Amino acid sequence: MLDVAYRAVDDLPPGRLARIDEDRGRIRVRLDRREPLHKVVSQLNVEIDQLMKTARWFQLWDDEIVSANTPGRPLRIEYMLSPVIPSQMGVGVAEGKGLLRVHICPGLDVISFAASMNPATKEHLDGGHWFQLYGGEIIDNSPEPMNRV
Repeated sequence: MLDVAYRAVDDLPPGRLARIDEDRGRIRVRLDRREPLHKVVSQLNVEIDQLMKTARWFQLWDDEIVSANTPGRPLRIEYMLSPVIPSQMGVGVAEGKGLLRVHICPGLDVISFAASMNPATKEHLDGGHWFQLYGGEIIDNSPEPMNRV
């Protein structure tokens, strides 16, 4: 199972507005709760780009597996402040081939953003289109055990 959790914290080093830690089937996104949302989102985009460039994450799009190395359509995630959110939670997730966009209500603070991202992310991952390659194992959101590569 994939487990992604967002946390608003106050223990990041000075100047570090966001940090993403990855382990087998698990991502922890830590966000500086003391900073303005727009600054945290800007740094979060840098952090998520670095994670995607590791090429351990994949999207199943129709019958194609998309990765950071897919020509013409490398897998990316973008967080963006948007005045119109397609959700009541303050965040909306829109997915296309190779691109996942997270639309964020600019009126949220970092604490509310983190809280909104947890159910939105769970719902999105439950769709079964994303998986991680970690230590030779494919980890996805299916209830069955991981499969060996």
